[in-house]
Amino acid sequence: MLARRLSARVHYGWIVVAVVFVTLLAAAGFRSTIGVFIVPFQDEFGWDRGQVSTAIAVNLVCYGLVAPFAAALVMRLGTRRVMVGALAAVAVGAAATTGMSALWQLDVLWGPVIGFATGAISIPLSAIVATRWFHTRRGLVTGLLTAAFATGNLAFLPLIAWITRDHGWRTSVLLITALALAVIPLVALLMREHPADVGVRPFGAPDDASAPAAGPALGPNPFTTPLRVLADAARVRDFWLLAGTFFVCGWTTNGAVQSHFIPAAYDHHIPEVTAASLMVVIGMFDIIGATGSGWMTDRFDPRHLLFVYYVLRGTSLALLVPLLTGPRWGLLGFAVLYGLDWVATVPPTVALTTLVFGRERAGIVFGWVFCSHMLGGATAAWLAGALRASLGDYVVAFTGAGVLAVVAGVASLAIARGRGAHPAHPVAIEATATGT
Repeated sequence: MLARRLSARVHYGWIVVAVVFVTLLAAAGFRSTIGVFIVPFQDEFGWDRGQVSTAIAVNLVCYGLVAPFAAALVMRLGTRRVMVGALAAVAVGAAATTGMSALWQLDVLWGPVIGFATGAISIPLSAIVATRWFHTRRGLVTGLLTAAFATGNLAFLPLIAWITRDHGWRTSVLLITALALAVIPLVALLMREHPADVGVRPFGAPDDASAPAAGPALGPNPFTTPLRVLADAARVRDFWLLAGTFFVCGWTTNGAVQSHFIPAAYDHHIPEVTAASLMVVIGMFDIIGATGSGWMTDRFDPRHLLFVYYVLRGTSLALLVPLLTGPRWGLLGFAVLYGLDWVATVPPTVALTTLVFGRERAGIVFGWVFCSHMLGGATAAWLAGALRASLGDYVVAFTGAGVLAVVAGVASLAIARGRGAHPAHPVAIEATATGT
């Protein structure tokens, strides 16, 4: 009843976007806060940065691996059930962390438990919502929801850093538990599966367009279908270009910078709260960058956009090492430039995935592409920690990430070569996305 009253005032697709925006913001924030805890864990338990970085890597691997299966699970059980279940799992996993005393417990709780839970409500969910609820403005919606994901990775850091410094890391973890529980009623009350559930067509759809059937999605098997889709997609060259460039995207964001910027700043006598505040600046400008990227993806060739984004990211990372030893205004400039580019790559990558594989398979295929993103992040998180432990600094980690970003930019130009920027002629692969 409430949903239909709201849909009479504004297209309900925007209500769904708002609910998913809050959920992605919160879930990404929960997962990313472990970067603040590296030094406190080192002080209390004696775990070095390499050991805690392994836990971060496990988290990122679990976070990425669950994405394609979560996309299929959403298609079968519905977005609302998956979102509520994932938020509840985050709350349980975070609360249990306060009682840990061994490194393996950190690996398990922040790895499979929180990693799988937050991965179930991550960027692939934005692709599903954009294609279900919007006939036009899909790029803009993808950009907005991507901004929520990326900003959530950063927005909570100053608060968590401040609470951790003054009240201990366990208080911060309990705050995460409370916030996860607080989002559940919002999802349960307002989230809907399809436009037809509230009696509307997808936003921007012509009047003569047939509306999708209402009711629960009883689509693919959430365990076998993603594997069959992967087997089919793996035979397409463009899949490997998409996955490879997004692997580098994860390497240069979640892995190298999100996980290690704060400890790298600490190495140069920059307080953790100050470093966390710079991460928030990145998050603030990410909202502009990701939303603007979505707007541009609706209008320009996404391959050219990816080239520009990756080259700019590589340039900013190459400058990070000298900026850490320079005046603070230099780091502020880095935060602005890097923030505009933080996840601007997502809308054009989603657009190219849909272009190559079609609307019906885009959610699951992009889930695998996103999995590659998080594997790149996990590799970089572990490697940067190992390099810091052996070399004593992050010079090789950050400079190498910059070089990889430039290579990814060049590779992006070859995706779907010979095809227009926005044609509706996907590559023909088997109809595994429907479980047939």
